[in-house]
Amino acid sequence: MRPNRVSLVMSWLAMLLMGIAGVCGLFGVSGAFAAEVPIELRQGTVTTTIDGVTRTEPVELSYHWDRQHNGRPGTASFDLPFTLEAEPEVPWGIFIPRVGNVFEVQLNDTLLQTYGDMKRSNDADYAKAPIYVPVPGKLLRKGDNLLQIRLHADTARLAGLSQVVIGPAATVRSELFEGANAWRFIGSVLLMAFSLIVGGIALALWLTQLDVDVDVDAGGVPRRVGIYLWAALAEFSWAVRMADGLVAEPPLSWGPWGVLMAASYAGWAAASMMFVYHLAGWANEQRHRWVRWPVAGVVVGTVLFSALSLQRDEPAWFTAWLAVELVLVAAFVGAFALATLRHPNDDRLLMAGAALLTLAFAARDWLVVRLSDAYGETTWVSYSSVFFGAVLLLIVLRRFRAAALQARGSVAALAERVAQRERELAATYAELEAAAQVQARTHERERILREMHDGVGSHISSAIRQLQSGQSSSGDLLRTLRDSLDQLKLQIDSIHLPPGDVGALLAAARYRLEPRLASSGIEFEWAVDEVEPVAGLDAHGMRQLQFLLFESISNVLRHAEATVLRFEAGMKGKTVQLRVIDNGKGFDAAKHMPRSLAERSGAIGARLTVESRPGRTVVQLEFD
Repeated sequence: MRPNRVSLVMSWLAMLLMGIAGVCGLFGVSGAFAAEVPIELRQGTVTTTIDGVTRTEPVELSYHWDRQHNGRPGTASFDLPFTLEAEPEVPWGIFIPRVGNVFEVQLNDTLLQTYGDMKRSNDADYAKAPIYVPVPGKLLRKGDNLLQIRLHADTARLAGLSQVVIGPAATVRSELFEGANAWRFIGSVLLMAFSLIVGGIALALWLTQLDVDVDVDAGGVPRRVGIYLWAALAEFSWAVRMADGLVAEPPLSWGPWGVLMAASYAGWAAASMMFVYHLAGWANEQRHRWVRWPVAGVVVGTVLFSALSLQRDEPAWFTAWLAVELVLVAAFVGAFALATLRHPNDDRLLMAGAALLTLAFAARDWLVVRLSDAYGETTWVSYSSVFFGAVLLLIVLRRFRAAALQARGSVAALAERVAQRERELAATYAELEAAAQVQARTHERERILREMHDGVGSHISSAIRQLQSGQSSSGDLLRTLRDSLDQLKLQIDSIHLPPGDVGALLAAARYRLEPRLASSGIEFEWAVDEVEPVAGLDAHGMRQLQFLLFESISNVLRHAEATVLRFEAGMKGKTVQLRVIDNGKGFDAAKHMPRSLAERSGAIGARLTVESRPGRTVVQLEFD
């Protein structure tokens, strides 16, 4: 029962479709429907002109110029006929996956678009990105149509023409052109940006990081980590190579530009090999140093053979060199893979996988792009480089993280060593400070004893001599002993005087000597203003000043027969001025200047002035 119902439904659908087809035929819609389907143009004729020789022959696209004509420059005109059953009712467009180097497109003898100057050689190159050409309305007609593509091919520049698709603009543009453009043009932009980012990170690490394995304490010289530099050079070289896919009109003519692009490709390969060279640890082994020469030969050979190929219009030279380069790289990658199997780790395994994959893709590109007749194929290495760059970036970051952890450990160890040294230095400093304090106390005791010997001792000795002579009066003997006692008191006071504090020194002298002056019948006048501290007066200088003042007062007590003694002190600008004035009988200062006063004033950097006449004697000291 159920199969009969299915058969009945299928019969009804068949009748419905036949009815729709009949209606479309009745209203002439069948030709229009056929006209709305994209048409792939494969066959036609081509007329080539090379070295002045013109030939016309059938052609089946795709057409690889370098393979057909050994890279010789020339021009070609492709006639691609096609038939439409009806005039299109919607806008159409032409999609060409690859064509170049410069060309123009005509449809039914109407020029649609020109890309570059057909009369100039080795200039622009539009074979790097897919082409979409809109077709103006009413230009297509029912029946026979002719699409003509004329191109100018440069030497060894991968010129030619791929299969061509013409059809409704919505279909051709959105479904064919935009996808191909994303893969080739936008893909080149993203690849270049990715390489620049990876290269920038690697370069920043190379500029900022030093090799933590170098023992600076043992005399090692800090150096930058070479593996970061090679990673940066590899990615920057690849970014330059990818930039070629974005530049239809390069700043240089094809010869120098072609050599530059070939050198960038070789630079990427060589720098990548040097990255692997450091990753494998070969840079630290003398027996592997020779490997650097074949790596350098990859770059040198590429530059030489690309220039030779372009100069002689024979791309076979460069194709042959690429084969040699592949063999060199394969040997290097194979040696690294074997070394990785013997001593595996995560970084080496990742890099070995990326290198083997990239090598396989490079071999495929050489066979397909350089040796096969296929035209318009995309190089796979462009996309495997993403995986290679990602692995490279991962290794660089892992290395940086390991170095950072090691550096932090080294910093912690160094901090501990510094802390230990600081503790040792602190202990040593404490011992030295204690020894210095003991030495200072010893020196201070020696100073006090020396000054007591020179001052108090000399006065006591004078008193003894006076007693022994029997010629001194009791008054003279008493003055000598009092001088000795006053000087002893002043020496004790000097221990506590702050350095440079002249005001405190004068106050101590007043306290000690004023009773002595009063007992001697001498009136004491005090005219001391506030004075600034004297920077040059240390403890020794303060004692010298104290002795100087004491000697001046002692002279007044012994010889002046004065009734008034006056202390004056004050500031004269920035100069500290001290004066000891008495009204005694005076003396001839020019002949009897006390030598000890001059010596002590010179020792403390003071200017000494002595003026004396009957009734007024002035001893003046000035400090700057």
